[in-house]
Amino acid sequence: MLKLFRIISILEGISYLALFSVTMPLKYLADIPQPNKFVGYAHGILFIAYILIAILFWFQKKWSFKRGFILLVASLLPFATFYVDEKYLKPLAN
Repeated sequence: MLKLFRIISILEGISYLALFSVTMPLKYLADIPQPNKFVGYAHGILFIAYILIAILFWFQKKWSFKRGFILLVASLLPFATFYVDEKYLKPLAN
């Protein structure tokens, strides 16, 4: 489950950045909405997967409220899922 969570974490972070730094400007500045639709769907699926796996992982590892809260808030902030992977998940893999 750790490996899956790490993969979802990284992919969710990439999709978040792609959505807001690439496809949103294409949609609103260049009037090209198609990429935003597909990246948006992918991001939505990855976001939901991240949240569900984060909750499962939080309870499985019996982490504190603070650590669980950090896992969940990370899904809302750019680059934060990369931080979660580096700070909390990667050390568990070693």
